[in-house]
Amino acid sequence: MRSGTLQRKLACSVTLRLSAPMTEPRFTSLARSLPATVPFVGPETQERQRGSPFVARLGANESVFGPSPQAIAAMADTGIWMYGDPENHDLRIALAKHHGVKPENIVVGEGIDGLLGYLVRLLVGPGDAVVTSDGAYPTFNYHVAGFGGTLHKVPYRDDHEDPEALFAKAGEVDAKLVYLANPDNPMGSWHSGADIVAALDILPGGCLLVLDEAYVECAPEGTAAPVAADDPRVIRMRTFSKVYGMAGARVGYAIGAPGLISAFNKVRNHFGMNRAAQAGALAALKDAAWLDHVQTRIAEARERISLIAQENGLAPLPSATNFVAIDCGQDGAFAKAVLDSLVAQGIFVRMPFAAPQNRCIRVSCGDTTDLDAFAAALPKALADARR
Repeated sequence: MRSGTLQRKLACSVTLRLSAPMTEPRFTSLARSLPATVPFVGPETQERQRGSPFVARLGANESVFGPSPQAIAAMADTGIWMYGDPENHDLRIALAKHHGVKPENIVVGEGIDGLLGYLVRLLVGPGDAVVTSDGAYPTFNYHVAGFGGTLHKVPYRDDHEDPEALFAKAGEVDAKLVYLANPDNPMGSWHSGADIVAALDILPGGCLLVLDEAYVECAPEGTAAPVAADDPRVIRMRTFSKVYGMAGARVGYAIGAPGLISAFNKVRNHFGMNRAAQAGALAALKDAAWLDHVQTRIAEARERISLIAQENGLAPLPSATNFVAIDCGQDGAFAKAVLDSLVAQGIFVRMPFAAPQNRCIRVSCGDTTDLDAFAAALPKALADARR
């Protein structure tokens, strides 16, 4: 072909491409089917909507008591201009020693939320069955939907997640994953670790228990499930966001069998953990005195929240977490009216999503100033809801 002919053909091709109409990105059919939502409406969003900051931030189960001073110092002096260690080596070694396991039993990620996303990506494809409790932690459900899994839900029993019902449902639907939080969010209830281990006898073969222990450092002795790290039936999730006071740093980790843990390297963001987060978590883990201090403050705050509820004729539920669920005594609509009035008064709280747990509001532990503000606002909130 002569060069002139070739040039004319190329020019025509370029003209056709330039004149073609612009199109939208070619999303997958799954992505097109999903709503563009955020599992939680953040307090910052609500502050922008109301045009002023909250007086008391008591809805996200953060630790207002803050991280260890040693963690703060470590995070401030990390050479943040450098990427973090993609293997999280030092933190994994320290966590393995802390739990009496091997480093190959530990994976570190961007909070439990990030690790849940990686786990679902590894195990759940379109149509695969997954079991959870109706009203349990919604971010897990968000990940399952995002990879096309099919969620099957069982109800709470007496405001507790029901391991036996969860595992039985997993057998019925041939679930790949079953999610259980112990202690539970949003109710604050808990099971003994020994009871969970006993229930594993009915977990069907080929199903993995995702045991979310985000709040276990707040809980009574014996709540953590005594599961061997190499047990292929269970992966346990932990976090530095709650008692360790590092929610903004996004540091979570999982304990599981080496084959499962190494599989995370197939899909995880290897530079997802920044240097400051790694250094802060490592320092926080070493500061046992600060952990004891925060645990004491949480216990005191739970008692204060319970007293405030009782003084207003409400029933606080027993809690093994850094929050208290308060039974407002009526239905979800009434509890939502109470919540709305509290938010209007500058008190950020949340409530469970599903009935009958949505008869409650959920109040995170706070300092004296926070809880004084909650105590002052609650009577008006109840009066507003009763109108």
